[in-house]
Amino acid sequence: MVSKGQTQPYGQIDIADLKLTACDFEKDANALVLFDKTEVYTQDEQTIILKHRRVKILNEKGLGNANVTIAWYSKSNFEKISDLDAQTINLENGQLIFTPVDKALIYKQAASKLVKTLTINFPNVKTGSVIEYSFRTKVDYNGALPTWDFQETLPVRYSEFNTYIQRGFSFRIFPNVNSPFEKKIKEAIRNKSNDSVGVHFAWAVKNTPSYKDEPYATCREDNIQCVRFYKTKSPYNFSSFKPTWGILAGAQMSNEKIKEQLEVDLKDDLGILPGTASLVTDDEKIAYVFNKIKTGVRWNNVYDWGTADGVEKAWGKKQGSSGEISYMLYNFLRLAGIKSCITYAATRSHGRLYPDLPGMYGFNTMVVTVNLTPKLSYLLDASNRFNSYTTIPFYLLNGYSLVLDPDSKVTTLKTLTDSLPIRKSISVMAQVNADGKLVGSAHILTTGNARINKLQQYYELGDEKYKTELRNNDNNLQILSLKRENADVDSLPLLENIDFKLDLTSSDEKYLYINPTLFTSLNNNPFLSETRQAAIDYGNLSNLSARAVYTAPAGYKVESLPQNVSMITPDKGISFKRIVSNEDGKIATYYNISLKRTQFSADEYPGIRDFYKKMFEMLNEQIVLKKN
Repeated sequence: MVSKGQTQPYGQIDIADLKLTACDFEKDANALVLFDKTEVYTQDEQTIILKHRRVKILNEKGLGNANVTIAWYSKSNFEKISDLDAQTINLENGQLIFTPVDKALIYKQAASKLVKTLTINFPNVKTGSVIEYSFRTKVDYNGALPTWDFQETLPVRYSEFNTYIQRGFSFRIFPNVNSPFEKKIKEAIRNKSNDSVGVHFAWAVKNTPSYKDEPYATCREDNIQCVRFYKTKSPYNFSSFKPTWGILAGAQMSNEKIKEQLEVDLKDDLGILPGTASLVTDDEKIAYVFNKIKTGVRWNNVYDWGTADGVEKAWGKKQGSSGEISYMLYNFLRLAGIKSCITYAATRSHGRLYPDLPGMYGFNTMVVTVNLTPKLSYLLDASNRFNSYTTIPFYLLNGYSLVLDPDSKVTTLKTLTDSLPIRKSISVMAQVNADGKLVGSAHILTTGNARINKLQQYYELGDEKYKTELRNNDNNLQILSLKRENADVDSLPLLENIDFKLDLTSSDEKYLYINPTLFTSLNNNPFLSETRQAAIDYGNLSNLSARAVYTAPAGYKVESLPQNVSMITPDKGISFKRIVSNEDGKIATYYNISLKRTQFSADEYPGIRDFYKKMFEMLNEQIVLKKN
């Protein structure tokens, strides 16, 4: 019998796996990958990839995992799939029943011009079934090395990746694994003469929990347990030359196609240049050009650091990718007399870039940098009509950027951070009525990406639905009126003036209960999970302050108030403060939450979780008024 957690030959299975009813390291799992093994080697100037996978269906909710899709790059027959075997295995009356997949249940289709897929519908699948399949991929290149994920949307009992890299190829290998390796091998491959002809690598991990999205995390690619390969040398290029970020930037700046896009005199049919003629300061000109481009050109939802058909064609359609819109912005800033630089960047959804491995793989978008003074620069992304020229968009924060500046003697890779915290300030004045209603006004001021989020939300939802959103799922709160100020001025905070009425439903004939965190959106603690896999990444530094004055009705006195409190994490990265006072029936409250660090490792999560637990317990404490 093969020990639990290891691989087995196709068609050979332990009865214990058929009797399995739950995943012992993830109790609520609906299905479990019993094992997933891949082997990669070179043969006849081609790369051969052998895959064997087995999945256990634990309950009815897991039945969807019996539909499997295999994709491959099919253009010019670069990749070919062959030797596909697939079957369902059941245990019936103590007997193993194997049901091979009929070829009629395998559907082949073109997913795009470049990619084809095979979809396998496994027969006779029910709770307790095991599905199994294996296949061969032949790649028309002998240096192909696929990425490997030890972790996926299902828990994985055993995952193994073997690769045999022939002499002449060299790879940088980046494992991202926080579980102990069950197997980790690096050994020379030798021929009959005992000469080294390559290197064999193998990695295996057991009992990997499923990957789940977590609050304040970057993308799956950044956080999943995996191993990644980046080729640094091949038999076709024996050069020991190692590029730097400066060399890479220089190569991009000398690229004729890129230079062409930076010197296009676009037809000014939006009247941009006449509008800048009367403006005095560079700031005014930047703001004007930026707003004209971001509102006059529609983003096609494609992130790109280049252009498909040229910036002139995209401008004619007033639509383009993020890269094409950045070329438009660059050219009109140039024509307006503002020197700017094309900048490659990566969105938070793109995945990690390795700073010591220069290459364009780590970027997926283009923006524009304007350096007004040595201490003042702007990063402009006009692909979102709600972006501000003074604010680095949230989706770029804590990622890397590479500036193409022909005047700079030094080119460096830079992390995009915003040292200015986003600010949300809430002020509430309200009268508590004896009939259990709270009537008053609120003023909400937001800056930075918090402001951008509100502008976009209002645009997408419309006035009435946005008011509903302001209630934060509180059906007892009515927004009587909403007035917005500074929505069209990027350099000013957004101010929202609200009149409201709130039914205090917990109140009775003797007591009135008031939650003093109105309009803060601090209803739910995001860190309830006992454990966490991903690092915490807030993106922005932030400061939330909420002030309120509640006037008690005649005939009522304060029964209890939340106590003054101040908390701070040991590293001083997060702080919470509450001050409450009562004078002549006017109860004043002040809450402040300050975030002075944007990133915390998964190892720091227990401390963050404890802090949030205590903080939300305090946020839920109420003002209690008692009838005389």
